[in-house]
Amino acid sequence: MNRYPLWKYLLVGIVVLIGLFYATPNIFGESPAVQIAATRAPAKVDDALVKRVEELLARENLKTDGTFVEGSAVRIRFADPGTQLRAREVIAKDLGKDYTVALNLFSNAPQWMHSFNALPMYLGLDLRGGVHFLMQVDMAGALTQAADRYASDIRQILRDKEVRYAGVVRDGQSVSVRFRDEAAREKALGVIDKNIPGLALKGKSDGTDYFITATLKPETEKSIQDFAVQQNITTLRNRVNELGVAEPIIQQSGVDRIVVQLPGVQDTAKAKEILGRTATLEIRMVDEDAMRTGTPGIGSDVFPEPRRDGSQGQVYVKKQVVLTGERITDAGPTFDQNQRPAVSVSLDAAGGRVMRDLTRENVGKMMAIILFEKNQGEAVSVARIQGEFSNRFQITGMFSAEETTKLALLLRAGSLAAPMDIVEERTVGPSMGAENIAKGWKSTLIGFSAIGIFMIVYYMLFGVISVVALAVNLVLLVALLSMLQATLTLPGIAAIALTLGMAIDANVLINERIREELRNGTTPQAAITAGYERAWGTILDSNITTLIAGIALFMFGSGPIRGFAVVHCLGILTSMFSAVLVSRSVVNLLYGSRRKLEGLSIGNTAWHKSGAAPA
Repeated sequence: MNRYPLWKYLLVGIVVLIGLFYATPNIFGESPAVQIAATRAPAKVDDALVKRVEELLARENLKTDGTFVEGSAVRIRFADPGTQLRAREVIAKDLGKDYTVALNLFSNAPQWMHSFNALPMYLGLDLRGGVHFLMQVDMAGALTQAADRYASDIRQILRDKEVRYAGVVRDGQSVSVRFRDEAAREKALGVIDKNIPGLALKGKSDGTDYFITATLKPETEKSIQDFAVQQNITTLRNRVNELGVAEPIIQQSGVDRIVVQLPGVQDTAKAKEILGRTATLEIRMVDEDAMRTGTPGIGSDVFPEPRRDGSQGQVYVKKQVVLTGERITDAGPTFDQNQRPAVSVSLDAAGGRVMRDLTRENVGKMMAIILFEKNQGEAVSVARIQGEFSNRFQITGMFSAEETTKLALLLRAGSLAAPMDIVEERTVGPSMGAENIAKGWKSTLIGFSAIGIFMIVYYMLFGVISVVALAVNLVLLVALLSMLQATLTLPGIAAIALTLGMAIDANVLINERIREELRNGTTPQAAITAGYERAWGTILDSNITTLIAGIALFMFGSGPIRGFAVVHCLGILTSMFSAVLVSRSVVNLLYGSRRKLEGLSIGNTAWHKSGAAPA
């Protein structure tokens, strides 16, 4: 007798059933869909919106395959891309600018499976299709913006400490502070060095004027550059969330580049429009002396200013940056007191304090809001300060309703710490992704079949049991990837194929151990027990060493390498379970209850009743 405890049979049965359930959604595929998400506060996703959209599509005779509400978005599934495109056009026209209507793909799995969180694996860009951007961060721009912030901090600190100064000017990536006497300069050196340790300070004199030149320390520059990349990654991720993309890949590539991959996005023009607008916002005071003379001064910049009559004017603003877009916490389209389109902006606490002090001290003077896109600045709003305000104000200018919605989205998603340019753009069509999937699974199927044929021919019934365990291993691996919502790419499919090849190795070890015991004259039941027990140590050692290599790949790799490592490590865990527990359960079901077992169907070694192995 060679039986398994009941709890082990139950464990194997439950695990296999759960694996089958969570792996099943992957066989249904995906259909074209339209995704609807709210873009500003008054708009919301609810049952009323769903009913409105369904009635609209019914009037237009556009047949749907289901409407689903997931989180803060509505997804409507269609049978073909033609209907999808027509539906997007109709819905976008009806809902207006309150909602973002984007093309996407949606799983065909039954909705009741979704309620158990049984979802298909996310597919990477190379399998699902989508858009790929490589974006270059302007590090010089990041350092210049940092110098502007330090100039503002120096002014504030010197005022707070009552140190008299004649002027603070940013010159490139350094800041120059001018004083009337040496005593004030020496006092300022101590104050600035104590309160702003990130600056290297150098004093000099020029006739009757005394100066402090502040430059960024090397470690400060590196910190600013690292922060610029991470801040831009965060901002891009927020913008992608506004676009409604599931499982995007946004990560650093090298020192100053960012990779953005949006799998499943068919509306690539809309994605580029949102991500490609590398907008940064600056608030500056207008240089009214330069405006009167028409000549920019040493401490002023010139920016174009679109006017309501369609002409292009110019505005002279001071170099000092009062606030940047990183202080913005919320933004939305609205209308001003004259019912003209505007953008309502909210600032954080620190930004509100700066704005309150600025407006209190400059009532009656003019303030400009400069929007930078692709290193080109434009004065989107120039207005006179009518009174003191703090953390909420409006941007007015030559806007249409559509322009205020786009600008609000950019500001709400966050300001970039440094400008960026798209240096590479690549689009992978859904058909190419489907072709990659077909090739990947075909290679996996061929490998599985070849392994299965070899095992059955060489190990007979035990070979069949090994193939069953291998199939269970594949099901459990797919189920785990689906439950974890991991992103599967072509390297991941390669890892699945490799896992199958490595998983069968454990069954080979077990079968060979059993055959060795039979050759030594052990009875079949004892050979089964000894074969599994003695093979277990070798299987454990080999899989642990391979698992360590996979963990190292995950920790130190990036992109496709990490994807490969995730599938590889999960495959090792599932192969150990299936090769030992699953195969042992099947063997015990077939042979464990037999009291008089004459032999085992395990290939060219047979056990004879006499106990002697054949020559």
